[in-house]
Amino acid sequence: MSGHSHWAGIKHHKGINDAKRAAIFTKISHAITIATKQGGPARSDMRSVSGRGNPDTNFALRLAIDQARAVNMPKDNIERAIKRGTGELKEGSQIEECLYEAYGPGNVALLIETATDSKNRTVSEVKSILTKGGGKFVPSGSVSFMFRLAGLITFDSGTYSRARLESEALESGADDFFAENDAFVVVTAVESMQAVKRFFESRGMLTGDAKLGYLPTQTVSIDTQELEALERLLETLNDHPDVQQVWDNLQ
Repeated sequence: MSGHSHWAGIKHHKGINDAKRAAIFTKISHAITIATKQGGPARSDMRSVSGRGNPDTNFALRLAIDQARAVNMPKDNIERAIKRGTGELKEGSQIEECLYEAYGPGNVALLIETATDSKNRTVSEVKSILTKGGGKFVPSGSVSFMFRLAGLITFDSGTYSRARLESEALESGADDFFAENDAFVVVTAVESMQAVKRFFESRGMLTGDAKLGYLPTQTVSIDTQELEALERLLETLNDHPDVQQVWDNLQ
């Protein structure tokens, strides 16, 4: 299976300070709310008022809650985000997902996932960050054709060997496997992600992040100066409270 020498999509947060932790809690809270809103129809026999708020039947919600627990997000925050998604909690504005497209330094294609209670504010601030960072906001469809949506399941490279992960990934029905920094990433088809994750769990193997994300189908190479500018831009975008994830097509 193939590998990727650089991939900004997955980041592992260790030793998070209070300010960054608060920002991460906000991002994950928004992800939980959106996953709840997009879940299945309500059923009276579920634990929560709506079946959308049950992680046993709403896989996207389960993944978002797993992320929340990985950063020790308080249970009250998780429950409040779920209630906001089911409509039980009326406070605050509605959270919406928006996907923006852009080019960064060196003409690196970017997909910027956001969750916001004000589309006008977010798009204005994202455009400003891009302009100041040497990037360019582009219309929908301009770069998205260079990516494919996939399931991404990560494992700590210090816990499992590459040989075992690659072997298990093949048996699980996953599409691909690659190493990135301190993690191994198993790639699945969107519709297979839940089954593949359960396969690893049945083997007693602990997963890290598990999410849907965008992998490049076309990549570009850039020089050192452009790379430094790109990394600064990605850091600024990822620090924005409304930005959930930034995906790039850097080789």
